[in-house]
Amino acid sequence: MTTALLDLVLPPRCAGCDAPGVLVCARCTAELRGEPARRMPVPSPPGLPDCWSATVYAGAARRAILAYKEHGRTALAHPLAGALALAAGTAVGGHPVVLVPVPSARPALRRRGHDPVARLAVLAAGYLRAAGWPASAAQVLAQRRRVADQAGLNALQRAENLSSAFRLAPGAGASMAALLESGTVIVLVDDVVTTGATLAEAARTLRAAGAESAVAVTVAATRRRGRARDDHSR
Repeated sequence: MTTALLDLVLPPRCAGCDAPGVLVCARCTAELRGEPARRMPVPSPPGLPDCWSATVYAGAARRAILAYKEHGRTALAHPLAGALALAAGTAVGGHPVVLVPVPSARPALRRRGHDPVARLAVLAAGYLRAAGWPASAAQVLAQRRRVADQAGLNALQRAENLSSAFRLAPGAGASMAALLESGTVIVLVDDVVTTGATLAEAARTLRAAGAESAVAVTVAATRRRGRARDDHSR
């Protein structure tokens, strides 16, 4: 909260390079939006949808995401959601979409004081609608149980940590009906994809409820060993 208030009353500094007078400077905005592409983790866990991201998790993008999630700079939701919307639009073309955010762990929500991914999904859906895409956001997933902090876990440990961690959110029936509407593309949303374990488990939960997600979209993708494959094909 203190950081958010300071952003309102003091001249901002770029979250990417610390340049004065702007929330995100033009150079860092270009880096943040990057070049939307299909970037799959290597190796990819079973059941992971096609993963698209706006950029790689490095430099200005990494600093902006961390400032938004962990340091209270909530105003950064707008440029980050813009990058997310660009990646989603590139991934699905003009099809109607429902953006489904990956649920945050309850301890993380309490620590941060906000739900960063849900906010990005709502804003990104708004940007897509403004550009002419039929788009909405639906928070249909929730945490089923407590999970450990993913930082420092390898791919196998992350998969075990997240196994059966999600469920349908209470009262998600109406939103599920929208997800199952013919012609609507279900897009799972997260801020960063690392091993893909979180998105794969979220996709499994939707699949068990009868909703198939063909695409996952993130602001950034972590470079992993062997370099994740980047391309523009579906």
